[in-house]
Amino acid sequence: MTKRFVSIGECMIEMSGGEDRMYRQGFAGDTLNTAWYARALLPEGWSVDYVTAVGDDIYSRDMRGFIAAAGIGTGHVREIAGKRPGLYMIHQADGDRHFTYWRGQSAAKLVADDPEALAAALDGATTVYFSGISLAILAPRARGKLMKAIVAARDKGAEVVFDTNLRPALWTSPKIMASTLTAAAAIADIVLPTHSDEAPLFGDASPEATAERYLRIGAREVIVKNGAEPALVATAEAQVFVPAPKAERVVDATGAGDSFNGGYLSARARGVAPVEAAKEAHRVAGVVIGHKGALVDMALVR
Repeated sequence: MTKRFVSIGECMIEMSGGEDRMYRQGFAGDTLNTAWYARALLPEGWSVDYVTAVGDDIYSRDMRGFIAAAGIGTGHVREIAGKRPGLYMIHQADGDRHFTYWRGQSAAKLVADDPEALAAALDGATTVYFSGISLAILAPRARGKLMKAIVAARDKGAEVVFDTNLRPALWTSPKIMASTLTAAAAIADIVLPTHSDEAPLFGDASPEATAERYLRIGAREVIVKNGAEPALVATAEAQVFVPAPKAERVVDATGAGDSFNGGYLSARARGVAPVEAAKEAHRVAGVVIGHKGALVDMALVR
């Protein structure tokens, strides 16, 4: 019987480059990025589905085709008349990437507005993956609907994975952001936070403090990412730091954390133990940062 990895969130139009005001158009988004690398690395017998909403325009159709061409299921991508995909542009300044977003008409903001469609999308899922961005773009009541659907899937046997992926600009206040992310983590089996993002919001003094906070509220595994620093793999039994091998080259860090997640979760699905899975995750992220863009050719990470 086919196992299902179901990822929920927002795919956006990406405009990158900018040299001489010339941009390259692509598609990306945190939960799609993770689904991409899960699709590349999951063993035979697994399907990967993306759950989102798109508009009825040419770019939405192109986006759906792009996702499907990667072998990621689009049967639960809802089309909403009159809406459009979100868009962001990347520009380089002061040696770093900076992002400008347009989300006002994003169809993905309505992904949880049809509870029956959402329940159907999660029915039979083996793994359900979502992020802080998946929640942040939704209206407050829709956040509750999404989490309710995820809890129902978990009650039917799905493993739930949550990447906190803090984006303060998407939230109305730090208090609402913290409380919502904590509630979402409380329904997850695996939590994948980033310490440098968590520390300013929650006051975590160390990666260990981040891990312990999520273990206390019920997570079975917490993998704390920390940029180029070692990742912390934490369970109730042990906490182990897993260093990343030195990258051969760093071209673009976009999607590094998302690809780490895809590498980790696909390894765990193959029965690899958490510490070894984190080593595999570092390997995948190391390949991705050596290329431009969040989505690299799947063959490169296999």
